[in-house]
Amino acid sequence: MTQAYSEIAERMKAIREMAGITRETLAAELKLEVERLGSYEEGEEDIPVGVLLGAAARLGVDVTALITGEEPRLKVYSLVRKGRGLEVERRKEYRYRDLAYNFQGRKAEVFLVTVEPGKAAAAHGYAHEGQEFNYLLSGRMEVIIDGHELELAEGDSVYFDSGKEHAMAAIGDEGATFLAVTLGAGK
Repeated sequence: MTQAYSEIAERMKAIREMAGITRETLAAELKLEVERLGSYEEGEEDIPVGVLLGAAARLGVDVTALITGEEPRLKVYSLVRKGRGLEVERRKEYRYRDLAYNFQGRKAEVFLVTVEPGKAAAAHGYAHEGQEFNYLLSGRMEVIIDGHELELAEGDSVYFDSGKEHAMAAIGDEGATFLAVTLGAGK
């Protein structure tokens, strides 16, 4: 399942408007410039995961509702088979597959993320509330956290304060795939 980020943007704007929250109020609560939030809501700019998580929490919906238009349904467990999960088209630099999208009341967001070679993601740092854990499954990648440049090889991991600006980029001719777990973002 793939959802274009323009559809996500439309849903976020519609839910905000239905909740009676102004763009200015939500932007202030998410620590964004009003123009930036407007750019996200109009589908002109990719929406960082931290913004989606924060907006979902403030709007009283699960982030899955923003991504798919449906609330998660499972309460005991959620099984996602290999190659499955909710594929989300949000940023050009990364491909996301949400591995926990259908579980109600998640305490963490779990994504399988692929960065294609030649994508200079490091030039586009993002920050969001909470903490993040990344485990590199394949390839090599550079991770920049608050100006610190780290090189990860297969099997390496990094845990960090995701409130610090961070970005990832594949190194070499092959892409990099990593497991990203965000905690406390928008919770």
